Amino acid sequence: MSFKRLFSRSLSADPERLHFAAHSHHLWPDASYEGHMQAWEDAARLADRKWDRVMDEVWPAAQREVADELGTRQPDAIVFAPNTHELLVRLFTSVSQRSPIQVLTSDGEFHSARRQFARWEESGAAVVECIPVEPFETFSERFLSAAQSGGHHFIFVSQVLFGSGRIFDHVGELALLGHPDGPWVVIDGYHSFMALDRPFGGSAAQTAFYLGGGYKYAMSGEGCAFLHAPPGFAPRPPDTGWYAEFEDLTLPPGCIGYATDARRFLGATFDPSALYRFTAVRRMLADNGLTTGHISRHCHDLQARLLAAIGDTQLANAELLNPLDRAPHARFLAFRSRDSQCWYAGLKAQNCITDLRGDVLRIGFGIYQDDSDVDLLIRLLGELK
Repeated sequence: MSFKRLFSRSLSADPERLHFAAHSHHLWPDASYEGHMQAWEDAARLADRKWDRVMDEVWPAAQREVADELGTRQPDAIVFAPNTHELLVRLFTSVSQRSPIQVLTSDGEFHSARRQFARWEESGAAVVECIPVEPFETFSERFLSAAQSGGHHFIFVSQVLFGSGRIFDHVGELALLGHPDGPWVVIDGYHSFMALDRPFGGSAAQTAFYLGGGYKYAMSGEGCAFLHAPPGFAPRPPDTGWYAEFEDLTLPPGCIGYATDARRFLGATFDPSALYRFTAVRRMLADNGLTTGHISRHCHDLQARLLAAIGDTQLANAELLNPLDRAPHARFLAFRSRDSQCWYAGLKAQNCITDLRGDVLRIGFGIYQDDSDVDLLIRLLGELK
C-alpha cells in the first residue's frame, strides 16, 4: 500500500531523492502546505484579530488533537511552544526553590536536554545522576529503581531513546512517583508521539509531564512543541511570558496573572502557523483513516522487508540496536558500526538520505515510502563498500 499521493509536493520537489529519515526530518504532506497557507490568509484577512481565531479556534483544536493522541482526555493540560527546550527550562525553573536541584536522567537523552543538564550542573544549579542506557535489556528496570530510591527533585527520561530506538516501558510506574511538591516526572515523548499508540494515557497524566512536538511523526514541521502539564503542578511558574495571562488582559497594572490551565506555562508572542499545519495534517490522517496504529503497521512491514534482505549488504556486519519483536517499536532502525559514517556518506552521495548519530546509522520509515523504496534502498546498501 502506498500513500505517496498525500506527499506529492515534498516528493516532487526532489524526485530522485530516497528519503529514509522520517525520524529526523519527516517530509511534509500536502495538507501541511494547505494549513500553512490558511495561517497566512487568516493573518492577511484578520490582521490583529487573527489572535482571536488562533487562541479561540486553532489552539483548542490542536490541544484536542494532542490529548486524543496521547490518550489523556485532558486538552486543557496541553500548552504549545516553539521548541521543547523552552518548555524544559520553564519546568526546571518551576520545580523547586531548593538549590542545587537533584536531577535523575539517562545518558541517552537528546542533545538539547543533555547539554542543558550538563550546563546546569556546571553552574551549580543541579546535581545530575545519569543512568547508563546500556545494557539496554535492563535499562527500564534500572532507571525505575533509581527513581524509586528517592532524593530527586526532577526525573527526566525519553520514552523512546533517540540514539538506539529502545523503549522505556515503565512510564506508568515512574509517573506514580510524581507529586506537586516533588519529585517531578518528565517524559520526553518526541520519538513516541504519533509513533506509539496512546503513549501516555491513564493515571500517568495526573502526576507526570510529557514533552513532544510536530517536527517528526506529527509531520507538521518546526514550531509545534507541546507540554502536557498535570493539574496542581506549579500554578505560578516563574519563567513565563505575557501570554500566560492572555485569558485576562483586563488585570490591573502590576498584577501578575496566570491561566488556570496549562497556559500558565506560556511564553510570549509566537508563530501560530505550526498549529495550522498540525491540525491540517491531523484532518488529513482522519480523512484517510490513518491512525497511529495503521501507520506503525505500515512502517513495521517496511522495516521487516529491509531486515529480511540485508544479509548480503554491509549492514549484515552491524549491530542492530532495536530488533523487531511483537512489542511497540520505534519508527527507525538503529545500526551500530565503526563503518556507519562511511555508509551514511555513501548513501548520501546517491541522494539516499538516512541519519547518523556517532557510530549509529539510523534508518527511518514513514507513510511516504512503499515496498519499491525499500527495494531501492536494499540495492544501494548492496553497492556500499
